[in-house]
Amino acid sequence: MAEKRQYTKKMQEIAPVPPNELGKLPPQALELEEAVLGAIMIENDAFPIVSEILKKEHFYKIAHQKIYAAVVSLYLTQSPIDMHTVTEQLRKTGDIEEVGGPYYIALLTAKVASAAHLEYHAHIIVQKYLARELIRISSDVQTKAFDDSTDVDDLMQEAEARLFEISQQNLKKDVTQIEPVIAEALKRIEAAAKREDGTSGVASGFHSLDKITSGWQKSDLIIIAARPAMGKTAFVLSMAKNIAVNYNTPVAVFSLEMSNVQLVNRLVMNVCSLEGEKIKNGKLSKDEWGLLDKNLSPLLNAPIYIDDTPSLSIFELRSKARRLVKEHKIECLMIDYLQLMNASGMSFYSREQEISLISRSLKGLAKELDIPIIALSQLNRGVEGRTGYEGKRPQLSDLRESGAIEQDADVVCFIHRPEYYKITEDPKTGDSLLGIAEIIVAKHRNGRTDDIRLRFEGKFAKFKNFDDFIGENNYQAFSSKMNSNTDFYPETNSIPSSTDELQNISHFDDTNDRDMYPF
Repeated sequence: MAEKRQYTKKMQEIAPVPPNELGKLPPQALELEEAVLGAIMIENDAFPIVSEILKKEHFYKIAHQKIYAAVVSLYLTQSPIDMHTVTEQLRKTGDIEEVGGPYYIALLTAKVASAAHLEYHAHIIVQKYLARELIRISSDVQTKAFDDSTDVDDLMQEAEARLFEISQQNLKKDVTQIEPVIAEALKRIEAAAKREDGTSGVASGFHSLDKITSGWQKSDLIIIAARPAMGKTAFVLSMAKNIAVNYNTPVAVFSLEMSNVQLVNRLVMNVCSLEGEKIKNGKLSKDEWGLLDKNLSPLLNAPIYIDDTPSLSIFELRSKARRLVKEHKIECLMIDYLQLMNASGMSFYSREQEISLISRSLKGLAKELDIPIIALSQLNRGVEGRTGYEGKRPQLSDLRESGAIEQDADVVCFIHRPEYYKITEDPKTGDSLLGIAEIIVAKHRNGRTDDIRLRFEGKFAKFKNFDDFIGENNYQAFSSKMNSNTDFYPETNSIPSSTDELQNISHFDDTNDRDMYPF
């Protein structure tokens, strides 16, 4: 009886949190907390069931937190878990009296007969904890909002970050038996077999790249990295145009660097093959206006969705991406670019830690939405300090600000244009590198790595398939292709009979065009 009186006195000292100012008790489930702890101490297999669901802080009562911490310590040392071992562990940590003594431990085990519905009870405890956290955060935000010295923008970012942390804690996925997973895998294989191009994911429209990746795969995080002026944005927009216009696949582009109008101007340059200066100043010839009207129509109804929110946070991205997938059936998401994102409201020791969190969150989002996420990334200046053809080629170690990007990504591709570094000839083959862009697949978690070449038209901000380019060596193929398109030569309205005649066509008299099309 003395022990019981001592327990009653202790319980008065460590009573639950008092009612708040509204006269309501915080959300809690004390009976379920007692039932779960009691079940853990009477059933050998009970703790592994709840160990991935419950953490110490999920319990409302401090005494229950200490008891659960003792259970975790016993489990980590592979010790048996029962009423006596838990009591002894609490004695070792000096917490036995604070939880109500051995009498309270015995009382917990007496309140349950089995571990039935243990997992369900554990989920309710977590839900109550999340509700308390939301109340705590909203109360704190409310208090700060009444303070005139508080910067509202900073407060919004802080609130956003704290809510994001809670939502991340609640992202749990149950273990799945392998049979339905195999069924889904076979379904995707069959779908790929039916496609003529052999892709099983979202086709980029660049044939050589799609042969390596089989298209961008669902739940993959793809990093496209390059130094400034290599054409990262042009590459992404060329892909977005291919995906949306050529394959009618909905795609979302989050542009943190450019406004939506600037981005659309880039798309117009790409699709209509018009120079950027002319797009900006509007000084188009009659033929160019016709070209604009003709080629812009496929873009008008293309399923491309643009968001130009500056300094986008992970929390905002996740909310917007979920809505885009739900409302517009987005199958691919692109971000330009990763280093301009932030984890607002969270404090970090370094920018590297923040980038690590962002890349990890992007991978988690790709898995959650089951779509490929393509994020552009900057490279550090290591490339600039190296010399020679091989030295200028980017490496995984050149990824800027965080090795976590390399670790989290399923695919890492580099864009490299040797011409930018005044390297105009391949030292191995002697081939011209003018207008050539190398796409280096440096990491591919589920496939091979390789290098491919594309054509880059700088004045149109456009990447094209290498085999779409017509050169002198394949003139016959070019001539055959043009038989069905005499409009390609508006000046002559006829197909040239030789390369010499082709050289003389006024359409190619411009020096820049010759550099772009060195026939």
